[in-house]
Amino acid sequence: MQLPDFLFHPSPEAIRLTGHRIGLEHVVDYYNQGFSPEMLLDQFPSLPLALIHKVIAFYLENQAEVDGYVAGTATPEGTIPPASPDLAELRRRFQQLQQTAMVR
Repeated sequence: MQLPDFLFHPSPEAIRLTGHRIGLEHVVDYYNQGFSPEMLLDQFPSLPLALIHKVIAFYLENQAEVDGYVAGTATPEGTIPPASPDLAELRRRFQQLQQTAMVR
């Protein structure tokens, strides 16, 4: 599969968004779950909305190949691990740490 300049192979088995550690499979997985580009922006706030649109367009133009790639990146349970915790999860963890520190 020929990759556009906004995607790259850091290793033979991975495709990442250029300038980010976010994998193509992460964006595609959320998109296939029904996330809109704006919802993807909430999940990946470091990505410009224009880049999200480019990635989705690339996916739609190369769907069979990308779906094959995504299937190869899935964990044995059949799910793709998240790229990183979302903001709500980070806030929850921070509050938990604060509460733990107060108890001590």
